[in-house]
Amino acid sequence: MKRRDFIKNASFTGLGLTINNSFAKNAILEKPIFKANKTDKVILPVVIATWNVKKATAKAMEVLQAGGDATDAVEQGCKIEEANEKGQTVGKGGLPDRDGNVTLDACIMDQHGNCGSVVYLQNITHAVSVARKVMEETPHVMLAGEGAKEFAILQGFEPEDLLTEASKKTWEKWKVEANYEPIINIENHDTIGMLALDKNGDISGACTTSGLAYKMPGRVGDSPIIGSGLFVDNEIGACAATGLGEEVIKTVGSFLVVELMRQGKSPQAACEEAIGRIVNKPHSDYKNFQVGYIAINKSGETGCYSIHQYFSMTKFQDGINEQIQSDYFNKD
Repeated sequence: MKRRDFIKNASFTGLGLTINNSFAKNAILEKPIFKANKTDKVILPVVIATWNVKKATAKAMEVLQAGGDATDAVEQGCKIEEANEKGQTVGKGGLPDRDGNVTLDACIMDQHGNCGSVVYLQNITHAVSVARKVMEETPHVMLAGEGAKEFAILQGFEPEDLLTEASKKTWEKWKVEANYEPIINIENHDTIGMLALDKNGDISGACTTSGLAYKMPGRVGDSPIIGSGLFVDNEIGACAATGLGEEVIKTVGSFLVVELMRQGKSPQAACEEAIGRIVNKPHSDYKNFQVGYIAINKSGETGCYSIHQYFSMTKFQDGINEQIQSDYFNKD
């Protein structure tokens, strides 16, 4: 029900007017729900991910083509990047905090609305898989720090040192001046957010990261927070975020994108409006940080948008695995 209709109905009631019961019931239950255009041919399955991660999307599609569901696909796809030691923003080899500790954040959300998350996880490469175990094997949504690590080990995960020699050298070089600032498009790569729409039309998503390089010990960004770094509503669609997590959290970005799609906006329009919520805030310092969104709806339509240039989305659909450069807000 629209706000003005609610106010009008409340005023009528105050005047003692009688409202038909069936009308009142329908008015109360009325809500804007996105419906896929049944005349459009949906080419399933579809996988999208933040940044240029074709090996990850290829793995996810392989899982889907072999009969796996969307949750299996996003977990296995994200694990490819977590194990990639050359990528310094996810999993093993991730850049450490200012004390030299690699700490991981991840979450996963399935088509039923179930979700799991780990924050400040150390010495376990596949944070996304631990997050799935939290979702499936515990009554909780989020485990943190030593508790998350102990749980992972009990679940059979092998602890290992995640600070590679390359990342250690980079950290030691940083310590000379120890200046901290968000790095826009670090290596044109950042948090990995992945969304999959499987052949049954079900959507799942996952998000994994080693967080901001040289962050304060204990810092947690948006990536493991359901509604900020990732949100899935199987009736509507899903969204994942990347970039400066603090700014995503302030607008509950991924949830916002999905709610905008619920109102009828396309994934592209929803991503653009969500970026607008960030850059149009009073005193926004958006020129000095990056945020990017990817989104998919039940029709298989996708969208991506960012504050600055060079953010990209990888999309695998109908046999084509391609990198798509995102449109962006700041064209100064």
